[in-house]
Amino acid sequence: MSTLKGKKILIFIGDIYEELELWYPKIRLEEEGASVTLAGPEANKVYSGKNGYNGTSDVSYKDINPGDFDGLVIPGGYMPDKLRRDQKVLDITADFHKQGKMVAFICHGGWIPISAKIVKGYKLTSVNAIKDDLTNAGADWVDEPVVVDRNIITSRTPVDLGHFAKAMIAFLAG
Repeated sequence: MSTLKGKKILIFIGDIYEELELWYPKIRLEEEGASVTLAGPEANKVYSGKNGYNGTSDVSYKDINPGDFDGLVIPGGYMPDKLRRDQKVLDITADFHKQGKMVAFICHGGWIPISAKIVKGYKLTSVNAIKDDLTNAGADWVDEPVVVDRNIITSRTPVDLGHFAKAMIAFLAG
């Protein structure tokens, strides 16, 4: 299919990322014709997954211009807790949001948008473990497989990946 032909998507990668939450969206978006770039702290570096499946970054997020992309995907695992300490990651996330572009996150991925201060006033979901973090940041947290509120798309865990991917594809195709 080429539903998303010409669309460019950025996905954050770093050590201890949740493999399913990175690879499933990447593969589904590519199947729909999107070009997907993995951005980590360093370019062409191998990052270890939470469950032992490694992934290699295409670029460093330090060299990213959000204007070159149509959407951002933030997988979970413990990677988001590490990456949110880098102001560049927060600036990129806030820039996507400010431009009204898709910001999609799943599981613990919400830690980055929380630190980027973009969740206040949005209806969101996540893994239950960061429910308090999201509500304390001003989000309206709900326990649903996928939530789309304006340009932010959220899901809970790998169990919800089918719903998450369909929502991202629909948003990007719309």
